[in-house]
Amino acid sequence: MTELKQNSPARDWLEAELADTLDEDYELEMSEPALSMEIAKIYKNSHPPSIDRMQYFRDLITLQSELIKLQSWVAYHKKKLVVIFEGRDSAGKGGVIKRITQRLNPRICRVVALPAPTEREKSQWYFQRYVPHLPAGGEIVLFDRSWYNRSGVERVMGFAEPDQVEEFFRDVPEFERMLVRSGVTVVKYWFSITDEEQQMRFLMRIHDPMKQWKLSPMDLQSRVRWEQYTKAKEETFARTNIPEAPWFIVEGNDKKRARLNCIDHLLKQMPYEEVPHEEITLPERVFNPEYERQTLPRELYVPEKY
Repeated sequence: MTELKQNSPARDWLEAELADTLDEDYELEMSEPALSMEIAKIYKNSHPPSIDRMQYFRDLITLQSELIKLQSWVAYHKKKLVVIFEGRDSAGKGGVIKRITQRLNPRICRVVALPAPTEREKSQWYFQRYVPHLPAGGEIVLFDRSWYNRSGVERVMGFAEPDQVEEFFRDVPEFERMLVRSGVTVVKYWFSITDEEQQMRFLMRIHDPMKQWKLSPMDLQSRVRWEQYTKAKEETFARTNIPEAPWFIVEGNDKKRARLNCIDHLLKQMPYEEVPHEEITLPERVFNPEYERQTLPRELYVPEKY
């Protein structure tokens, strides 16, 4: 990445964005109920100091500015990028996806998080429900969980028969090779956290009313079946880590470092560069002296409570 020079316009922009981001972060922190004293104490004791807060935001905003360049390059050259996010429940996939998309155009970069398959979808070719969501030229698609549900949750929870799992393992390498041959870049991330860290994050969600929605029955079962998920992950890596679409493991115990490391790594997977941009100028407003703006009824307005 390009280093930002002192007193440069880019540096001024970074500092302004940093101030806005910190304000948003403080707002989120103040809106969340405090954890019980005991959980807060355990969490603090089990986590070494993370990245300095100001440095984290500076690095994050700088990386996000590079993501905007990547977005422009993808759109300009009609590239197709698929990024898969898999891993343990509560490992931080959603947090990274949020930081990637935060400043990007949702018409170019979109997130796909499919619900459980319908009865009709269960009778289809397994990959069929994912194909409509693949990118066209000039698009980036982030899969918040993907076709690897078959070798993960479906396998562990018994939603897929052993022969279906075996068929998946036979098919998925060729499916991904087909995508790559068609011009799609496939990047696969697995977010890894320790057993102790997952337990701590689940406890935090249980005691935080604003995060309890993140705990589904499937998430809770992942605690019970930790070892089964580990075995499923190991076989998934062994059978689907292909040169055309390799797996990359993101250490997720430190959320801030995980976000920065993942975004930095993603940027390095693409040979993006600056692309031509038309100069943007603000046109003059058309003024009609005969037009008189009408007064609308007050009941149409949102009440000014604050």
